[in-house]
Amino acid sequence: MLDLSRQYASIRSQVLSALTRVCDSQRYILGDEVVAFEREFASLCGTKEAIGCASGTDALWLALIAAGISPGDEVITSPFSFFASASSIVRAGARPVFADVDPETLNIDPASLEQKLRNSSTKLWAIMPVHLYGQCADMKAINRIAAEHNLVVIEDAAQAAGAEWEGRRAGSLGLAAAFSFYPTKNLSAFGDAGAVTTNDSALAERMRSLRNHGGKNRYYHDEIGANSRLDAIQAAVLRVKMPHLLDWNAARSERARTYTQLLEACGLTLSGKITLLKTLPGAHHIHHQYVVRAQKRDQLRAFLTEHGIGTEIYYPLALHLQKCFAWLGYAPGDLPEAEHAAADVLALPMFAELREEEQQYVVECVADFYS
Repeated sequence: MLDLSRQYASIRSQVLSALTRVCDSQRYILGDEVVAFEREFASLCGTKEAIGCASGTDALWLALIAAGISPGDEVITSPFSFFASASSIVRAGARPVFADVDPETLNIDPASLEQKLRNSSTKLWAIMPVHLYGQCADMKAINRIAAEHNLVVIEDAAQAAGAEWEGRRAGSLGLAAAFSFYPTKNLSAFGDAGAVTTNDSALAERMRSLRNHGGKNRYYHDEIGANSRLDAIQAAVLRVKMPHLLDWNAARSERARTYTQLLEACGLTLSGKITLLKTLPGAHHIHHQYVVRAQKRDQLRAFLTEHGIGTEIYYPLALHLQKCFAWLGYAPGDLPEAEHAAADVLALPMFAELREEEQQYVVECVADFYS
């Protein structure tokens, strides 16, 4: 699925120099390295502020708490996402409400969103769109809906560093946005790391306090926060990688075009055996993942595994049907598009250094399975 060693080989000397710089400084938590990373990442996203933290999961929690969510509030989000999208809402004391996804993009469907709003309680407080697989959700529609209903927008941009919607970068499209730099992400650290972006300086100041046990000064605590400080080593690694990110994203998009051409050329899309996801006209997709919808998905995945090809299922069970969210009262059939997607999505190998002959082999094996 992902060969991290190829990327590392291309930047090894820069990474080792950055790690040496941190080790020589003997400053490992926050400090100048993190401040520099925050400045550079904010610039990348087109925002005034970025706040480094320990993970993308914590980034979502920080954004929600700093923005003023209260116990009992409701946040609408996608049921077809990583667990943290919904769990962060619960951690903040709120209740997740799920709207169904667009079957062509698997991002949250604005029509389903509006339907949920008509039926929702007066405690609805925010919308959390998820920019799935590296494509921004339809932020024009989502921001219009949010403005009509006086709702906060918090972007889950964990998979979308460098993605754009109508010329604006992910991270600048709502009140705040959360990013993950988990090692499998398109912008990745050497361990857990995350960040929140915002144009609101007061919000940023509160998040910096919240990530540090709720205090601006050591041993003085204004509120109950968390230990979610960004390590200087992770910041240094990210600073090495950021100047390469747009080129790496462009390479991913080129690999995505190659996959699409190969799948179409062998007739798999015409036959309906493989269905490709759509890219919306306003979106600049950075292809964090290349995901298809496949007939006999599980059998295909087993076949590819036998032939040495790594794949992944993002995601095999929609969030509204997860055991831990049973208390929300959802049942099978409530969000059919998310449930159908969970049954047929398959992610093929995707990274900037993927070779064309490797992609040809992947598609040849897919064709062999269906033949």
